[in-house]
Amino acid sequence: MYERERSFVGMRLYHSSTVSVKHPDTHHSRLYLDFGRGFYLTSLREQAVKYALRFKRRGQPAWLNTYEFTYDETLWKIKRFERYDKEWLDFVAGCREGIDAVNYDMIVGGIANDRVIITIDRYFAGEISLDETLGLLRYEKPNIQYCIRTDRMLQECIRFIGSEEL
Repeated sequence: MYERERSFVGMRLYHSSTVSVKHPDTHHSRLYLDFGRGFYLTSLREQAVKYALRFKRRGQPAWLNTYEFTYDETLWKIKRFERYDKEWLDFVAGCREGIDAVNYDMIVGGIANDRVIITIDRYFAGEISLDETLGLLRYEKPNIQYCIRTDRMLQECIRFIGSEEL
């Protein structure tokens, strides 16, 4: 029997919130998000800051939480979306409709940001076809998000670095 070759990944990730989140969990996640219920992070600090400033515009506190994320890819069930395509669109559509029966520890893929969400909302409303939707999405460069869906992965792979109020 051969032992699986380990593949370690380490990176700094950010999470925007109205509070400092020292001990992340999946239970406080909203329903009907891009990749379903989970703890959402990004490797792009400026993206996290931009998202946090939405809280400030609503009169709420805005916090930028920073984490070190280290994991062995061979030990976890991970789904990756490399581009905005039909598979990504179908997956996001299902999650946004509450169909969230997948069994992944983490899902990685593009964010349905403001421009992307307008396109997929038009698709969901029947205003544009699947081909038109995919044609428009083809020109969008995905801003990657990490959705950690299991508390076990959060506990074993995330280390809180700090929070700053914006």
